[in-house]
Amino acid sequence: MTAESARESSPGQPAGIQLTAPVPGWAIDADVVVVGSGVAGLTAALRCTAAGLRTVVVTKARLDDGSTRWAQGGIAAALGEGDTPEQHLSDTLVAGAGLCDEEAVRTLVTEGPDAVRRLIGTGARFDTSATGDLQLTREGGHHRRRIAHAGGDATGAEVSRALVDAVRDASLRTIENALVLDLLTDEDGNTSGVTLHVMGEGQHDGVGAVRAPAVVLATGGMGQVFSATTNPAVSTGDGVALALRAGAEVSDLEFVQFHPTVLFLGAGSEGQQPLVSEAVRGEGAHLVDADGVRFMLDQHELAELAPRDIVAKGIMRRMREQGAEHMYLDARHFGAEMWATRFPTILAACRSHGIDPVTEPIPVAPAAHYASGGVVTDLRGRTTVPGLYACGEVACTGVHGANRLASNSLLEGLVFAERIAADIAVVAADPRPVSRSAAGARASADSTALLPLIAPEARRTIQRIMSEGASVLRSATSLGVAAEALEAVYQDALRPTDPGKPAQPGVESWETSNLLCVARVLVAAALEREETRGCHWREDFPERNETDWRRHLVVRLGTGRALELGRTDTPAFPAVHPVDPPVPREPSP
Repeated sequence: MTAESARESSPGQPAGIQLTAPVPGWAIDADVVVVGSGVAGLTAALRCTAAGLRTVVVTKARLDDGSTRWAQGGIAAALGEGDTPEQHLSDTLVAGAGLCDEEAVRTLVTEGPDAVRRLIGTGARFDTSATGDLQLTREGGHHRRRIAHAGGDATGAEVSRALVDAVRDASLRTIENALVLDLLTDEDGNTSGVTLHVMGEGQHDGVGAVRAPAVVLATGGMGQVFSATTNPAVSTGDGVALALRAGAEVSDLEFVQFHPTVLFLGAGSEGQQPLVSEAVRGEGAHLVDADGVRFMLDQHELAELAPRDIVAKGIMRRMREQGAEHMYLDARHFGAEMWATRFPTILAACRSHGIDPVTEPIPVAPAAHYASGGVVTDLRGRTTVPGLYACGEVACTGVHGANRLASNSLLEGLVFAERIAADIAVVAADPRPVSRSAAGARASADSTALLPLIAPEARRTIQRIMSEGASVLRSATSLGVAAEALEAVYQDALRPTDPGKPAQPGVESWETSNLLCVARVLVAAALEREETRGCHWREDFPERNETDWRRHLVVRLGTGRALELGRTDTPAFPAVHPVDPPVPREPSP
């Protein structure tokens, strides 16, 4: 199809609010388009292909460049002797601080072991003992050894390798170096594909479209909204922002997990920071202050292996008490051989920054790591927009609640990707018209609304605002300042100081616009939730409030880009109809 004929046969109409971008100059057809190439996206794509569906994978960089390959610790499942899904469920519910959907967690832990076995069948090679049994370790919040790992501390890299190889063996159609822009819908409001921009030269270039009745968002997280994060540069919240613009509901964005032990590279360090896996503590490393005192012993029964929110808070408290910029992780007792065989990736990262964990403690501090919230889905991955699915970190299934249990993320990607593929296959095989959404379609936001583009240079400003006002420690004051500063960034885009030089459509401005979108929603939700729960820590509301806040905040964009917040009446998902009527807020990108 030529570019001209592609324009003449419209791929569909933009859903709701849209980014400012050129008209698609090319289009291809598929049954399913999967956006993202981590464990969730590639698993969904492989299962859809196996079901005979024409599947296209769109990924922002190369196939193996997402967050999955950075996962060090492993994948949690009840695979060890004496372990059961019920025990895994119990640990997950405790970590989630009262906000997990128990049905979703039960689905995860029950279907998880077989999903891991199917991953192994796909070609993933996990570490085994001399007898061929899986080697299992512990991480924070787990009462049993149930973390399967690969390459010592390179689990994500091995999972990514196996899935990428399987995708290539299946000759699955992929479009790399492509940033997804917006959802397309038909005249009835059903999903009909996505628009995307392909960077560089290849079979496609520039803005185009993939036309498909099913779209799976597996775009990963939004860690780049903060100055310091463990997330790669591609994690700019693109999927959450797209879903919001399309009229979908999102929830729990205030629950950003800050990993407790990130290699401290100095005050003011920015960008992706090296992670020191929780598995290091699982194997017996201790958190200590500059005097060598183990300060977590009186914080929780599991000490250093408490859930991540508790460990991060313990580190931050000790830092404030002592006026320190970091704490230390001491694993010198491991010895050189264990470091080299069990944690070679972390050993190399530390040594590249002048630290030798064999002979000295590792300086660590919390950094943004994982978004427990995201696009609201049901147990089949369906969002509140017909034909739009979400899985992995971009989704909010109810599994993680207020704080993700360590190593449940890879498992969630596997289990719910398989469920999505099964649902799409059933819908595709049924000739009767059916709703692809558990909730039914929401009214379209504003079909003519275009977002003002945010200039790329505002990216660091947004990150600084979020790190100062919405990081591990939050308050009404810090969040209010952040909200005002983000509003100023938005107003600058509406009324640029130099009208002759507005932001131009392009990858950097689209990414920055997405970052501002998710930042504003995150701050609004964090301001609204007046309690401390899981990884949301309000200094002005230090206690957990079970009466008013054992429920979810659900957010969507309404007519005129107004931000609407509502509360569910229980911790269960899907949150279809908020009990409290939505409250319009200021326009939001």
